[in-house]
Amino acid sequence: MRAINVSENLFLELFTARCKAYYDLIKFRLSAVVTFSAAFGFVLGDRGMVFSWGAFLALIVGGFLISGASGAFNEIIERDFDKLMKRTKDRPLPTNSLSLSEAYWFASAIAVIGVTLLWVFTNPLTTGLGLLSMVLYVLIYTPLKRIGPIAVFVGAIPGAMPPLLGWTAATGSISYEALIIFGIQFIWQFPHFWAIAWVSDEDYKKAGFKLLPSGGKKDLNTAIQIMIYTLFLLPLGLLPSYFGLTGLTSGIVATVCGVLFLAQTFTLMKDCSRKSALKIMFGSFLYLPIVQIAYMFDKVS
Repeated sequence: MRAINVSENLFLELFTARCKAYYDLIKFRLSAVVTFSAAFGFVLGDRGMVFSWGAFLALIVGGFLISGASGAFNEIIERDFDKLMKRTKDRPLPTNSLSLSEAYWFASAIAVIGVTLLWVFTNPLTTGLGLLSMVLYVLIYTPLKRIGPIAVFVGAIPGAMPPLLGWTAATGSISYEALIIFGIQFIWQFPHFWAIAWVSDEDYKKAGFKLLPSGGKKDLNTAIQIMIYTLFLLPLGLLPSYFGLTGLTSGIVATVCGVLFLAQTFTLMKDCSRKSALKIMFGSFLYLPIVQIAYMFDKVS
């Protein structure tokens, strides 16, 4: 009996470790955030008398799988660089928790399933945008990270695609409202990416990643650029209210969040410290979901 219990415990430990490896491979938390943004776009775009649950659920599952596949392919390509950085050395491929072939097959399978779900239950436009997002992230953004800060601009495109995917899944078209919510998330990514690059600069240099602007320096010029892009979020955040996509309440929330976010950049301009960059990074993590939740509640209320 004791031998059976030991075997069961060992199996459970191995199974748990395996699940954790796949969880990390698809960058689960990032994929969950991406999926939330897609859901946000769908809710804002849906104007039918009856909510399209089939298309919505396909978007959630398909979008999550495509995002997970993109993250997995990214880790496959960067596996040798991940070994060099403290923040990534414990990922499944550097630690051999998963073999390279396992990662390839898993990433390919969930990519195919995700794209198929979008094709069958949403529309060709959403499917095409989902594929474009994956191609840009995996085949263009990922290698560009070692070439120069242009990678941030390229990466901001697939990074801003989720709300656009949600809108097109609900409406089947791209309108000015869709471009507004795409634009907000697109601009948000510059202070977000650069704050992360500032905080992780030493780690990134070990892998040869070049993401900071202004010659890759943690200086006043970079801090000013972070401030300028954050400043753009103030007028952009008001556009959904201005064009009647949402109400006044969410416009106020977006403005307050934008002002608080912007205030953090002035501190970085003053001291150019890692601590200030870390605050901007966490501020960026809070800004986007709070503003998007405000837009959604304003739309449905």
